[in-house]
Amino acid sequence: MLHTVSNFDRIGEENAFAVLARANLLADGGMDVINLGIGQPDFKTPEHIVEAAIKALRDGHHGYTPANGILPLREAVARRTLTTTGVKVSPENVMIVPGGKVTMFLAILMFGEPGKEILYPDPGFPIYRSMIEYTGAKPIPVPMREENDFAFSGEETLSLINENTSLIILNSPANPTGGVTPRAEIETLVAGLEKWPDVAIMSDEIYEVMTYDGAEHVSMLEFEQLRDRLIILNGWSKTWAMTGWRMGWSIWPDALYDKARKLAVNAWSCVNAPAQYAGIAAIDGPQDAVAEMMEAFDFRRKLVVEKMNAIDGVSCRTPKGAFYAFPNIKDTGWKAKELASQLLEKKGVATIGGPDFGVLGEGYIRLSYANSAENIEKAIERIAEFLAK
Repeated sequence: MLHTVSNFDRIGEENAFAVLARANLLADGGMDVINLGIGQPDFKTPEHIVEAAIKALRDGHHGYTPANGILPLREAVARRTLTTTGVKVSPENVMIVPGGKVTMFLAILMFGEPGKEILYPDPGFPIYRSMIEYTGAKPIPVPMREENDFAFSGEETLSLINENTSLIILNSPANPTGGVTPRAEIETLVAGLEKWPDVAIMSDEIYEVMTYDGAEHVSMLEFEQLRDRLIILNGWSKTWAMTGWRMGWSIWPDALYDKARKLAVNAWSCVNAPAQYAGIAAIDGPQDAVAEMMEAFDFRRKLVVEKMNAIDGVSCRTPKGAFYAFPNIKDTGWKAKELASQLLEKKGVATIGGPDFGVLGEGYIRLSYANSAENIEKAIERIAEFLAK
């Protein structure tokens, strides 16, 4: 019998893809399935971005590129970062990667090993914990509490740091909760981190443009005192509806950049060439489609909250960011994963059970409102019917 190294016994996965596969199987079998599970905009990639990729192919851009990405694209990311954060970064600190996940993969590989501890949000994106455990480091959950609108507490986060802590993972606006951490909490954390100069920070800012009701996205780049140990994760998937293009960017401090570049050379050589030209068009081109998407998400967000709060036994905080709601289903008497499974099998509504996002996710399900308002309304009617029985 073949034996793999023990790391693989610890690795997890993202159950949203398993739910997607099951939902597609049921749909192929004739069931009317509404997918509120996967975190994927239901909009098409804007046409000018698609045309830029086609032009790049016709212009002959179908060979290898530098492992860290073509310079015009890294320059475009640097320009955009200055516009969105007010912070000037060098293109030499920007790395183009095949999807946002890659940045967390690299960062956790760099700082995770037996004997180390890595802090991560819980409930949070499941790959954080999966990768931490893969490296042999100890995952330390930072609670994202409903009573705090699923924002982290600066003081509580600081209380979890010790001499074994190597990395802190932050995510605001957040998946799966839609929480946006207020500036005051972030400033408390930043001030306290002065006592821990050897702790690195990875800030997952993939949902940066998706804030509502006056909530503010605070980029960790704003804090100059952290920049020599800060890794920024961002990308094209959510903002420009480019999930399948597999396009991400990261910003690295000087001390870590070449390590990340070498990992790129070892792992994927370079990012798809025409997709990189599409990335330039996304950043530099018209942003009307982005604004339209955000307006639609805002409308759907309010619809989800209103409809879910009308169901007996369910309460739903109003998310301030991303395109997820994280309703509390504790008073229904159901366990979250069992409820999510039954909703899919019996009612054709795909959702994700809270425990798929961490040990603190029990009692919640995640709804993605990256679907049409009509489908959302129909899906929540089905949820209400199921729970009424």
